[in-house]
Amino acid sequence: MVALQIRDVPDEVRDILAERARQLGQSLQGYLLDLVKGEAERAGNVALLQRFEDRSDGAESSMSETVRELDTDRAARATGLGFPPGEPGVTA
Repeated sequence: MVALQIRDVPDEVRDILAERARQLGQSLQGYLLDLVKGEAERAGNVALLQRFEDRSDGAESSMSETVRELDTDRAARATGLGFPPGEPGVTA
C-alpha cells in the first residue's frame, strides 16, 4: 500500500469533508479512502464502456426502434399464449 498526501487543502474544505465523514461514522482518512476508491472504480467503468463504443450489433438502436421491437415481441408472445390482439396489456 502507498500513502497519498494532498497539500494546500483549504480549511473550509477540510472541515466540510471531516463533517461528512463524521455523519457517516467514519474517520476522515477512511472517508477519503472510500472517495478515492470510488473514483478509481468509476474510471474502470468508463474504460469498459469505451471498449464498446464502436459496436455495430444493435447496441446503438434508438428508443423508438427498441419500443417497436418490444411491442412486436409482446404481441407474438401474447398470440402464442392464446390472447387475442388488443387484449389489455398487449400491444399489437
